[in-house]
Amino acid sequence: MTPKLTLAGVVLGTDDVPGLTAFYRRLLGWRQGADEPEWATLRPPDGGTGLSFQFEAHHTRPTWPAGPGDQQMMVHLDIHVDDLDTAGAHATAAGATLADFQPQAGVRVYLDPSGHPFCLFTV
Repeated sequence: MTPKLTLAGVVLGTDDVPGLTAFYRRLLGWRQGADEPEWATLRPPDGGTGLSFQFEAHHTRPTWPAGPGDQQMMVHLDIHVDDLDTAGAHATAAGATLADFQPQAGVRVYLDPSGHPFCLFTV
């Protein structure tokens, strides 16, 4: 019999927990849970899977898109939006950078302040 398993959160490693937490709080508008120098959490207002940030002393920014020998992303966030232009402007105002490489229409790849790629999409 399979036990009940519930995904409680996604954890992003960073060398700047307070900075990355503040970025995603601005981007998503979620409330802060734990707030420690090396560990912080954000929780969505309607419950569900949260986002956490863990201090990594040797954090290396991923390269997007990665080539041979580059630090590759290990995870990325997909964020559904109703309007790419409006959401993109909001992401940039929050501190994101639009990635140079964009793989497909209807999706825009941004980089958070620690270099993690995330996608805004409408499709």
